[in-house]
Amino acid sequence: MSQKIILVTGSSSGFGRLTAEALGRAGHTVYASMRDVAGRNAENAAALAAIAGSDLRPIELDVQSEQSVNAAVDQIIAESGRIDVVVHNAGHMMFGPAEAFTPEQFAQQYDVNVLGTQRVNRAVLPHMRTRREGLLVWISSSSSAGGTPPYLSPYFAAKAAMDSLAVQYSRELARWGIETSIIVPGAFTRGTNHFAHSGRPADEARLAEYEAGPYAGFGDQVQKAFAAIVPDDADPEPVADKIVEVVDTAFGQRPFRVHFDPTQDGADVGFAVLDRLRAEMLHRVGLSDLLKPAKS
Repeated sequence: MSQKIILVTGSSSGFGRLTAEALGRAGHTVYASMRDVAGRNAENAAALAAIAGSDLRPIELDVQSEQSVNAAVDQIIAESGRIDVVVHNAGHMMFGPAEAFTPEQFAQQYDVNVLGTQRVNRAVLPHMRTRREGLLVWISSSSSAGGTPPYLSPYFAAKAAMDSLAVQYSRELARWGIETSIIVPGAFTRGTNHFAHSGRPADEARLAEYEAGPYAGFGDQVQKAFAAIVPDDADPEPVADKIVEVVDTAFGQRPFRVHFDPTQDGADVGFAVLDRLRAEMLHRVGLSDLLKPAKS
């Protein structure tokens, strides 16, 4: 295994925090990005930096700010000379009836989960393309092709768009020798902060109408029902371990999509069909070389 310079977005908690720590333990130099490193995330940053035996470097990066993204990438290049791997993890969840979310809230979800990855890619990819090597790891969601409970439509819509973007990027970067791996975790009601930190609808009046009508108490019902199908021993840490395995796999042998879903909501079946159809179309039009990264 060769030591790699890795940028992980959204590293203050959840999958991002677990991934940064796992990659650090595996011997890589990890830039663990988060917002407000000197403020509300100062404690998280200090805890990461203090992990013995790991080269974890907290760095200020807000995926919603092009200036912030560019500054972080410039700092990494200045310090380490390259970026070998980017782990697209930063994201945010909203929970409630779709109608009660404003268009601006849907736009915010898209900005974090989709445009955030685009800002990071535009800053990092010129460096990877110059070297003709690199790896993009996208943390997707089983909701994009599996079973999806109601009341999470802004988040699910954004994650579906991000997954589609990852697929398209994989085709457009293959000839540059840049690889793509998409990690598909299932839902975890413990060990992450998705539900605890999820946003709520801004239209309080419409939310009240749902709560006073046939969907009274439905939010609690969904969360309890969803939590009931998650095995008691479901642990999100293996998601990070899967990412380490992908990073440490040799060029050209990395899997395009990796699933880890204790609830088995069917996403592995759904994505298998979707990815096969996409691959067959590339074969039909004579572009099958885009399915594998080119060697530099």
